Amino acid sequence: MRKRVVITGGSVVSALGNEWPQIFAALKAGKNRVRYMKEWERYRDMNTMLACPVDFTMPDYPRKKTRGLGRIGQLALVSADRALANAKISAEDQIIKSGRLGIAYGSSMGSIDPLLDFYSMLVLDDTKKINATTYIKAMPQTCAANIGVFFGITGRLITTNTACTSSSQAIGFAYETIQRGIQDVMLAGGAEELSAMDAAIFDTLFAASTKNDNPEKTPAAYDKNRDGLVVGEGAGTLILEEYEHAKARGADIIAEIAGFATNTDGSHITSPNRSTQSIVMKMSLEDAGLKPEAIGYVNTHGTATDTGDIAESWATHDVFQRPVPASTLKSYFGHTLGACGVLEAWISINMMRENWYCPNLNLRELDPQVAPLDYIVTEGRVINTEYIMSNNFAFGGINTSLIFKKL
Repeated sequence: MRKRVVITGGSVVSALGNEWPQIFAALKAGKNRVRYMKEWERYRDMNTMLACPVDFTMPDYPRKKTRGLGRIGQLALVSADRALANAKISAEDQIIKSGRLGIAYGSSMGSIDPLLDFYSMLVLDDTKKINATTYIKAMPQTCAANIGVFFGITGRLITTNTACTSSSQAIGFAYETIQRGIQDVMLAGGAEELSAMDAAIFDTLFAASTKNDNPEKTPAAYDKNRDGLVVGEGAGTLILEEYEHAKARGADIIAEIAGFATNTDGSHITSPNRSTQSIVMKMSLEDAGLKPEAIGYVNTHGTATDTGDIAESWATHDVFQRPVPASTLKSYFGHTLGACGVLEAWISINMMRENWYCPNLNLRELDPQVAPLDYIVTEGRVINTEYIMSNNFAFGGINTSLIFKKL
């Protein structure tokens, strides 16, 4: 018999804020955190100058435990620390070192600056910039490994480095790990630090917004006049727990993970596939034992790119066969890549608890090419629903779909 998996804690580090009341107020205000990056003017031939940086200061943790952290690891650690506290699990609790608590954490890559230090060796023919922590900061598993060492976690470690599905895959794999009885508790999420190189990736694909004079008007997912995405940064962590284990320790249960699925397109590295996107949603519904009509809201990936918006919207319509209420959070804090799945999941869960869902910011004139979904606009929407879905799609043709249940 499959074990039930619930969420007993969570925390994010985001451009909208770190605590739910602050984030909720920002969503209600209907203003994004996109800004012009003057420091990027140094890069010749780059067209986009827009991003959503996080106002972040690293807490005063013991240096011995944090010297292997680049910025991405710092964001992840702070998020994980606060999530454990939110779940009322302290560093001294027996579960931490019992082997029954594990980690599933993802990012697109490690920190960028240490990678440049390695590159300097090839340019300067010396190793002066390389030290004992250079690789630790740069390695793809830097977030998961450093979190484990910081807290002394000895359970299973899963690292997911699948670009924009990194953290949603981490949540899904953590869910499956608990469901099968392998672990009782999983710390799951992802992080991404802001880099001009991330913006350049999309710039070269003509997929980054160039509304440099009007940062507040972009990104504009599903809008006829959208011109691309804006990169962001952040981190998020959820504490997943086996239902009976959570009840036994008197934990506050925030929501339940009802379903998860992941698949791949097998067709193209960067072009989204409507068919396999719809399949992953159907698989998630099947895992949850639900019909499409049970879902009252869909948090879309919503990148504000032409191919992405059109493929995703029609894939969603193929599954639901109705104008299901939908909106994207990327219009508020940008595309946070490896962190987007967990940030969007945590905020969507909190919106479900509030019975209020944010509008699609900057959606003024609907693109006639997108599917006829119920795109939430203006002041947001009051919806009382038991189930919501959150979807993410990544380079490499990697798709994820998560379903959360209100408890």
